[in-house]
Amino acid sequence: MSVPNGADGVRPVAQPVAAPLTRAAIFLVVGLNPAAETRAALRSVCGDLSALLRAVEFRDLEGALSCVMGFGSDAWDRLFGPPRPAELHPFREIRAGTRQAVSTPGDVLFHIRAKRMDLCFELATQIMARLEHAVAPVDEVHGFRYFDDRDLLGFVDGTENPRGDAVVEAVLIGEEDPAFAGGSYVIVQKYLHDLDGWNALSTEAQERIIGRTKLSDIELDDSIKPTSAHNVLNTIVEGGKEIKILRDNMPFGRPGHSEFGTYYIGYSRSPRTIEQMLENMFIGLPPGNYDRLLDFSRAVTGNLFFIPSATFLENLAEDQPAAPAASVEAGPSGQPRNDGSLGIGSLKGDTSHE
Repeated sequence: MSVPNGADGVRPVAQPVAAPLTRAAIFLVVGLNPAAETRAALRSVCGDLSALLRAVEFRDLEGALSCVMGFGSDAWDRLFGPPRPAELHPFREIRAGTRQAVSTPGDVLFHIRAKRMDLCFELATQIMARLEHAVAPVDEVHGFRYFDDRDLLGFVDGTENPRGDAVVEAVLIGEEDPAFAGGSYVIVQKYLHDLDGWNALSTEAQERIIGRTKLSDIELDDSIKPTSAHNVLNTIVEGGKEIKILRDNMPFGRPGHSEFGTYYIGYSRSPRTIEQMLENMFIGLPPGNYDRLLDFSRAVTGNLFFIPSATFLENLAEDQPAAPAASVEAGPSGQPRNDGSLGIGSLKGDTSHE
């Protein structure tokens, strides 16, 4: 996967956001503790993450172990200071009637994937051992691949993911924010499903809600597909071109507790794409024409994280104090302007991160 050049003309190495789909995953969200040593502990793990991964990966070189590390808006200010990624902000909650995309706490995300759950488990254990008292767990989900890449609702998930060179365009930041080229944004949500209610529907009714056939995973013809179908509301077109994101959703659950869910995780070079999808789903397009899947699925978490390049993580020093947060001018939508006011320069030349 080719990565755009950074502000200094050097091509950074991206984190493995586009790693192949695997059979197992752990989604680990933690919060920073207020202790003074928290910053040094987190920055140390950032620099050593690749070494930790190699040590665990060596036990099964064909296990496809990978780990992506991301940071929330408040955590970025505390750990790194300015400059900030241009579109990093807290997850924006959405309310529409009984439907709600909640915003929940969370400072750091570890997205760990492998063909075997024991590899994911061992890496998560080693990471948490290194962090010790610097963080507190907020949410931990162990996901699994369900039959032929289906969710617990019975439909194939991730069919429209970009492939090949299209992945770079979809998920990796380029010249629009050159100091953070090779980075990405990720939104995560944990959804719980009412399977009894869902399974009471006919297959045809389920297909109209999703917009695809259940068995063969073929998209419904536009003549019979409702405008409220899940795949219609998640299609974002700008300037006549569809804007893609990369999903790596995983089923999870505890049958003994009647808990059945999907952990949604979407990577994009701009969070605006996924935020528009969520507005379409929860509010509707037009308002009121919402995603009927939400009649059977409830979001119980919601976070936005920035995924810096692997080069950024490995270049972090451990002993410099955090710089004060930058004053950022907001645009009309409340998002920071990407007009140079952030003073973003080369990572290698900016001592705030060093």
